[in-house]
Amino acid sequence: MTRARRGPGARNATRGPGARNGTRGPGARNGTRGTVFRVVVLVVLVLGWEAGTRLAGSAFFPPPTTIVGRMHQMWFSGPPGSLFLTGEAVDNVLPSLGRMAAGFAGGGVAGVLLGLAFGLSARVYDYLDGVLQFLRAIPPPALVTVFLVVFGFGLRMQLAFIVFSVVWPVLLNTADGARAVDPLHLDTGRVFRLSRTERLLRVVLPSALPKMFAGLRLALSLSLIVMVFAELLPGASNGIGFQLTTAYSTFDLPAMWAGIVLLGVLGYLLNELFLVAERRVLAWHLGAQRLMGQ
Repeated sequence: MTRARRGPGARNATRGPGARNGTRGPGARNGTRGTVFRVVVLVVLVLGWEAGTRLAGSAFFPPPTTIVGRMHQMWFSGPPGSLFLTGEAVDNVLPSLGRMAAGFAGGGVAGVLLGLAFGLSARVYDYLDGVLQFLRAIPPPALVTVFLVVFGFGLRMQLAFIVFSVVWPVLLNTADGARAVDPLHLDTGRVFRLSRTERLLRVVLPSALPKMFAGLRLALSLSLIVMVFAELLPGASNGIGFQLTTAYSTFDLPAMWAGIVLLGVLGYLLNELFLVAERRVLAWHLGAQRLMGQ
């Protein structure tokens, strides 16, 4: 009895188009093209910025090469033992990142816990929804005087200001995600006699994670903005915002632009790192979306 031979089409179907001859699939090639295109666009914009500022010759708008040179001089010309960070970077950039991280962590944890508590109780959510929307709508800068009176000048006021500002997108998105859990999933958990804690960890939390991460991503960018604003207030003694104020008051425009560009670079890098973590944590959710889209 002879075994039927498979044709070349069957072998190719088994291996897939991307596996043949060790080549990558079209998705990987498209991703590479997209990355190259973004880099080219960025280079063209920077070159245009350089040419435009040099043609204008305005002292208020220094060219990018001058700004990058000032950034290197201020923050990244230190010894190798300190990862090339200067004393000015250690005294200003690192404290800003520490304040931002502490405020983001505090607001994120508070937002997740309160959001789950409000989202799991329809009655509590209905009672407090108006209050939450009212507090969320208040611009944080409008409450600066209140924070100064309650916490005084210094680090405590800055941290409280950042926490208050970032807690709302996390809280509301988490509550919305918890409320959107399929009741059938909750009933299934009760049928299998899962405890309330087990239903929270195995049913509610995974279902709310996508919206929770959406709120956290918004809070991350907001924490950077509010951190700088808090360092512009009286009582600040260090930080990137404090350096911006000093550069403006001394008419050191290259240093002021260096601080602005540094904030943009930090915001971009932090967002990219957050997206990497989000894709890892929500890999199961993204895979399910691809399957449903096919």
